[in-house]
Amino acid sequence: MGVIGTGFMGTVHARSARLAGARIVGAVGSGRERTAQAGAGLGAERAFGSAEELIASADVDVVHICTPNHLHASLALKALDAGKHVVCEKPLATDGGTATMMAARAVEAGRVTAVPFVYRFHPMVREARHRVASGAVGRISLIHGSYLQDWLLAPEDDNWRVDPERGGPSRVFADIGSHWCDLAEFVSGDRIAAVSAQTAVVVPERVMNRPVLTEDVATVQFRTVSGALGTVTTSQVAPGRKNRLLLEISGSEAGLAFDQEQPELLWSGRRDGSRLLMRDPAALSAGAARYATLPAGHAQGYHDCFEAFVGDTYAVIRGEHREGLPTFADGARAARVCDAVLASAGTGRWVEVDET
Repeated sequence: MGVIGTGFMGTVHARSARLAGARIVGAVGSGRERTAQAGAGLGAERAFGSAEELIASADVDVVHICTPNHLHASLALKALDAGKHVVCEKPLATDGGTATMMAARAVEAGRVTAVPFVYRFHPMVREARHRVASGAVGRISLIHGSYLQDWLLAPEDDNWRVDPERGGPSRVFADIGSHWCDLAEFVSGDRIAAVSAQTAVVVPERVMNRPVLTEDVATVQFRTVSGALGTVTTSQVAPGRKNRLLLEISGSEAGLAFDQEQPELLWSGRRDGSRLLMRDPAALSAGAARYATLPAGHAQGYHDCFEAFVGDTYAVIRGEHREGLPTFADGARAARVCDAVLASAGTGRWVEVDET
């Protein structure tokens, strides 16, 4: 593999690739000095002079794109044109039309593509998905939850994601709302059909008195294809919340709830009581137990999910089947939901999600 982008996510991708048995041929960052320093830390054999040079290398089979959002589309398309498999960070593109085109190009190229919606790889998420699919939850009437962070709470907090030229027209929903929506659709087996959204800028100026143009908070009502109702609240200015993704599903027979900050547990509720299920491979469905790589009581977390995601991606490249791998089609789906959220917030009306 070769990795483009040597920041936090580039480090996470490279670590998981090494554990999956990949050879890290090279890396490229935002400049030669940073590339050389970060490349060594990633365990890369070479520091490439440019992304194009890395993509063109005959030694690279898979390109991992971990750059600011505005570069995702051009780099992924170049990699596909070069015959490479591609793992691209989300959002896949800064608008749904481009992301949909990328998904189509991936199919035309016949290459394996993946987007790291890695929360799918928590064993207890797979258990929740199994229970919904088995009919144990019954007919779903309500899907709700939140994704809350506080890393942009203060005016002195800043990041390239705040800049719409690099991050795109949406920040909080494209960055973390996309994760929540993907997880909600993955677990429920249903799709968001229409949205009614509000967005707000809470911190109007950040470093150097630069005005903030992308949302700090987004709230969304939605309805699904099957007729279920839902709500989700997303924020990057929620004090004390570090990375709290909460998903709850209510059905005619039972309810399920998953909290990403307590990933060893799955809440299960019925009319006659509720209980917490612990991640115990011996008690899980086969699809969930496959991702429970440690014995019960030995906590698994984010790195384990990322390792499973990369491992499954490489297995599919080798010609094996892996159920639930998030592809460019899933990334395009998330981008179209985000487009609908922005359109609704801008007009104050319900907006249908493009099912192109």
